[in-house]
Amino acid sequence: MTPLLALLLSLAAGLATAVGGLVSVLGGGTSRRFLAGALGFSAGVMLCVSVVELVPEAAADLSHSGHSPGWAVFALIVGAATVLLVGQVSRLRKRPAASATTAASATAAGATAAGATAAEASAGRPPEGPAPADQEQRALLLRTGMLTAVAITVHNFPEGFATFLAALGDPRAALPVVAAIALHNIPEGIAVAVPLYHATGSRARAFLLSAASGLAEPAGALVGWLLLAPLLTPAVMSGVLAGVAGVMIMICVKELIPAAFAQRHPAVAVVGMLAGAAVMQISLMLLN
Repeated sequence: MTPLLALLLSLAAGLATAVGGLVSVLGGGTSRRFLAGALGFSAGVMLCVSVVELVPEAAADLSHSGHSPGWAVFALIVGAATVLLVGQVSRLRKRPAASATTAASATAAGATAAGATAAEASAGRPPEGPAPADQEQRALLLRTGMLTAVAITVHNFPEGFATFLAALGDPRAALPVVAAIALHNIPEGIAVAVPLYHATGSRARAFLLSAASGLAEPAGALVGWLLLAPLLTPAVMSGVLAGVAGVMIMICVKELIPAAFAQRHPAVAVVGMLAGAAVMQISLMLLN
């Protein structure tokens, strides 16, 4: 198979995240019940892909390359600690400004929201965006969505390189591999788009960021083929993926799961988590 065709297949697999993003932002999924289920689904996806795929494969690859599997645990801890550090820094940066502007912001936001709602009601159309949420929850969802997008992007980068190499090496196996990775990427697109849509109210922004996270696959294929192949040893790749697993797990524990249960529909959140884990497990079985 030619490199161009292999790259196009990697692009097709990566853009499946856009399908997940589209599913997340279309329709009327703006209630707290839907948000609880969708955030729980996202957490189930990320926990499953981290615990079932990334960490065990990183430990096995390190062992096969003559390194201690304990390095996978170390990389996992570093990734999780990075999320905690980023969260602490963001809170410290917001604290001084928040104390001076909370009252004015709340007043202005209330007036703007009331005016917009009245105008939209008089025009006979429903308000744009998801159900109203307070500023703190929107900030939480925005931070969750951005961290998830970064983690999924880093995860997709080496995956795109692997897809590209598989297509080059065995054209007969290329299409099944691409189809499996595409199915695997759809719930990842949901995990990116749901919190961003409910944080910003913008369907376009949530969709575009979910699609952009999938573009890391063809980017990984191209950059890996041209530049990084000699540097991406199995040990380095394993460490990076174990670190990504730590990032994903900590995002779930600190961001996604609390946000899901904050919607006051705990049973829906739990069902969403189980459904997300089940969908990801099926996709991993197909991928393997």
